[in-house]
Amino acid sequence: MQAKELRDLSAEELEQKRVELREEIGQLKLKRATNRLENPMKLRQTKRDLARVETIIREKSLTQRGDQA
Repeated sequence: MQAKELRDLSAEELEQKRVELREEIGQLKLKRATNRLENPMKLRQTKRDLARVETIIREKSLTQRGDQA
């Protein structure tokens, strides 16, 4: 997922996306531990997507805080 696409989402949608990605990472880790993970790069990409979502959430919170001051 591209950062540009994520910036267009609302705060609620970003939070939902964060929850989904965390659950997916948990499932991928379980599959990796049981040697059933078909594509190891999927875990890496999902972690990066989660980092992007968290970064955008942080950016939005800082801009809201800056607007209020």
